[in-house]
Amino acid sequence: MIAWPKQSYRGLRLGTRLALGLGALSLVVFAVVGTALTTYMRDYLSAQLDDQLAIAQVAQSKSLVDSGSLAGKKYWGWYYAVYDVRAGEPVLRKPEEPGDVPQDVDELTALAKAQTTADAEMLSTAHIAGQGEYRLRACEVEPGVVLVSGAPMDDLEDTVGQLITIQVVTFGLALLTLVVFGRALLRRGLKPLSDMAHTAHGIASHDLTESASRVPLRADAPGGGPEVEELRTAFNTMLEHFDDSLAVRAEAEQRLRRFVADASHELRTPLMSVRGYADLFQYAAANAPEERDKHLARLRAEAARMGFLLDDLLLLARLDAAEVETPLRMENADLVELVEHAADAFRASHPGHPLTMTPGPAAVPLRMDPHRIRQVLDNLLTNAAVHTPAGTPVHVEVTVSPDAARVHVADQGPGIPPDDRDSVFDRFYRVDRARSRDRGGSGLGLSVARSLVQAHGGSLELSPTAKTTVFTVTLPL
Repeated sequence: MIAWPKQSYRGLRLGTRLALGLGALSLVVFAVVGTALTTYMRDYLSAQLDDQLAIAQVAQSKSLVDSGSLAGKKYWGWYYAVYDVRAGEPVLRKPEEPGDVPQDVDELTALAKAQTTADAEMLSTAHIAGQGEYRLRACEVEPGVVLVSGAPMDDLEDTVGQLITIQVVTFGLALLTLVVFGRALLRRGLKPLSDMAHTAHGIASHDLTESASRVPLRADAPGGGPEVEELRTAFNTMLEHFDDSLAVRAEAEQRLRRFVADASHELRTPLMSVRGYADLFQYAAANAPEERDKHLARLRAEAARMGFLLDDLLLLARLDAAEVETPLRMENADLVELVEHAADAFRASHPGHPLTMTPGPAAVPLRMDPHRIRQVLDNLLTNAAVHTPAGTPVHVEVTVSPDAARVHVADQGPGIPPDDRDSVFDRFYRVDRARSRDRGGSGLGLSVARSLVQAHGGSLELSPTAKTTVFTVTLPL
């Protein structure tokens, strides 16, 4: 029986609920104000009636003392009872007129008895049978004589009743006006929130499953005040984040498709070669010793090439899942010594590319995997030799800052075109559009190198200028 109204109230719109809440609050305020005003008016009129009774009894007491009568000192509708006190008990005198006392004088007698033992005048409100509410006042006229006067309270009750009626009508109209106009004002003030709700419904109906999806809707309706403006700004900012997340997702999906396609392409070529050479062994000419050795050598080369490619893919997968299993074996090693060894190996394997090394710090001890950092250095130096003409000088330099050590590998070759500089670290990406394997390998070298450096907490960056090619390896100290 109670849950249904609560559920119905919760089902109302916010503007209606606020209007009803405002009306309920106003009703409480009106009730408090009306009660206070009515109580004050009743007390005020009662005090006025008490003063009137006191003034009348002063004149009546003087008349009783002077003439023993109340003639000429009476008000219409009032009661006057004179009591003689005998042995502590009040005895009612015979009234001067039949209408001076009511038929039921018990309340008057009781107040007169209380006055005999009191030091001041007595006041009380009593209900006289058949007559209604009366305000009674008892005073001592002289020793042994008590006067009890009673004034009807009908006029006071009528005045208070009219005041209550006026308050109910006025407050009712004010409450109705407040709810109606308040609902209209609240609907207008909450319109920006309704617009945002419609925008949210539009977004919910928009297809976000497409890889190139965007959120084209925004909450642009003005108004609503600072609070609504803050909510609108936060809402639009959230939609911008949605757009950014969708763009990142679309880019990741595109990269994944390209990665799968490139990996399939890279593995397909050596597999086809292996299959082709295997088919050659079905022919007698291919089984001649000299032919067999040549084909077996090619088979081993293609198998080794697939092995290198799969090793790189496995390493990248392990680096991507470094939180679960890190492929690094960390130990203390000297970075300068590693760079010198890599430079010596490069000079021996690529004599056509003169290499110079700028003198730097004598030693840079770091916590790292020396084999993986050596793999990074060898990759950068090999790229400098493979992608530049013979005789192109290569330069290596080690620098140290307060928070990091850096290795710079530079060459004076033709450089990397500006359109390719942002993609050189992508997997299977080659600057050579012909996808030549004689120069460039599988396109995983720089991607592996950057992942290895990032696994050490560092970075691998390409210089922003196209005149020379400078790769910088940064490792934290």
